[in-house]
Amino acid sequence: MAITLYALKPRFQGLLRPSVGRLAAAGVTANQVTLAAAAGSLALGAALAAAGPGAPAMFLLLPVWLGLRMALNAVDGMLAREFGQKSRLGACLNELGDLASDAALYLPFALVAPFAPGWVVAVVVLALIGEAAGILGQTIGAERRYDGPFGKSDRALVFSALGLWIAVAPLPDWLGWAMPLLVALAAATVVNRVRRALAQAEAAS
Repeated sequence: MAITLYALKPRFQGLLRPSVGRLAAAGVTANQVTLAAAAGSLALGAALAAAGPGAPAMFLLLPVWLGLRMALNAVDGMLAREFGQKSRLGACLNELGDLASDAALYLPFALVAPFAPGWVVAVVVLALIGEAAGILGQTIGAERRYDGPFGKSDRALVFSALGLWIAVAPLPDWLGWAMPLLVALAAATVVNRVRRALAQAEAAS
């Protein structure tokens, strides 16, 4: 299986567990957290698109929010699993919220030089297809697949670094190659998830 930052999730959850217990005691639900994460992502994406390249300092918000979003994604899952809040609606909100959030947060990079808009759109489209491929594993008798090399956590790390760079200094022209590279990684992720899901379903049957 391709290496991905998703492998670090159990340790991250362990750090959050005391806070999650307090949220559950206060009556906070998993679906509320999921919706808050999606709403925050959509709002920031809209703000970045509206500001455009003329306000590079706005991109400093991206790594801050992506770190918080990762925490919120872990929190809603823990509330659902560990505090009896799992539901079909929650599963739908979680997957759809992630897809909408990724598109909203990463498409504004199409407005930033030296990135070619077409390559940025290709990265986002393939990232969404990769998540759909991961979900499809469950429909053929496999698990939800999180294989890399360019899963949700990996995308958050890469785009956080790019957002920080945009905020502090102009991007060099040679960095234009980054998006074609990310397209290749996103495509490899789709292939890995489909192959692993098929292999797992075959082994189970």
